[in-house]
Amino acid sequence: MNGEKRGIVVVGAGIAGASVAAELAQMGQDVLLLEREDQPGYHTTGRSAAIYAPSYGPPVIRALTGASWPAFNAPATADRPHPLLRHRDVLFVARKDQAESLAAEQAAAPALQPLTPEGARAMLPLFHAGYLGGALLDSGAADIDVDALHRQYLRGLAAHGGETRLRAEVTATTREGETWCLQTSAGEISADIVINAAGAWADNLAALAGVAQIGLVPKRRTALLLTPPEGHAVDGWPMVVDVDEEFYLRPDAGKLLVSPADETPSPACDAQPDEMDVAICIDRIQTAFDLPVRRIDHKWAGLRSFVADKVPVVGFAPDAPGFFWLAGQGGYGIQSAPALARTAAALALHREIPADIEAEGVTAEALAPNRAGLRA
Repeated sequence: MNGEKRGIVVVGAGIAGASVAAELAQMGQDVLLLEREDQPGYHTTGRSAAIYAPSYGPPVIRALTGASWPAFNAPATADRPHPLLRHRDVLFVARKDQAESLAAEQAAAPALQPLTPEGARAMLPLFHAGYLGGALLDSGAADIDVDALHRQYLRGLAAHGGETRLRAEVTATTREGETWCLQTSAGEISADIVINAAGAWADNLAALAGVAQIGLVPKRRTALLLTPPEGHAVDGWPMVVDVDEEFYLRPDAGKLLVSPADETPSPACDAQPDEMDVAICIDRIQTAFDLPVRRIDHKWAGLRSFVADKVPVVGFAPDAPGFFWLAGQGGYGIQSAPALARTAAALALHREIPADIEAEGVTAEALAPNRAGLRA
């Protein structure tokens, strides 16, 4: 191959690709970050609900989220003058017929504080009288400044000699001896290691490379931005999540961001909201809250990609030397990004998982591409 030679090529410049590329560059590696779009983070990263909730997700995600706390709370610097987190309580709420789900949630996350319906309504007064059967409070949650976090990683990559290349879609990938050869819309590139951080397109990239796919399923999630009722200052309100994830509501710069928490399987694409999902969202929100919806200020959709056990896939493909998976973060990719990036960077260089992350219970086996339960 006569094209450009690099040490590590990371495909996908969303939060997963940008963070692992920055970590690898800081470790002295030659890293090229490729992105097919005109801007990094155009798809899922740019459409995130942006919440740090240590009680949210399966055990491995909770461990990675906990291990990410120090990075989110590192002192401000000239490159990152503002905090990445701003405290935001999260209420997990249940109707009376969801009592078993609420009990299961509390058993899984004993640090959550039980609240009476009256206590929950005191925190967010829009609940319809009689709607709530109970609630759990996560007081350790926060809003994430996703844009600042993402830009921090992209700047870190550049500061340590790495490069981000936009409008560089991978169109073919072959293995030649010990080297991966990538045909891209920006030219030919070869690398010792390819890190597949292509999000919803991760299985597509594997198919191009002749690598066994992991059964990744992109799922569409819809979000709407609504104007709150007059007389309510909403910025200090908690985020509200239905305990069975039938909806959520979150303050957002004086507006209310709401979602039906849909998980509709979708091909990898530039996701757009479906009108039926929009109608379902409004119905669920108005069932729970006294929130007349006279107009929708903005609506959008994004893709969250899962494998069967909803745990990220991180590690070298067992059938393809030098092809490294970093995919399947689902709806947890932002809150777990710092620890997951450090974990992925270590494993990509055949090193041990950092001790502070391992201490939270994260193992290479739990993330491995050949683990049991990866596929349905």
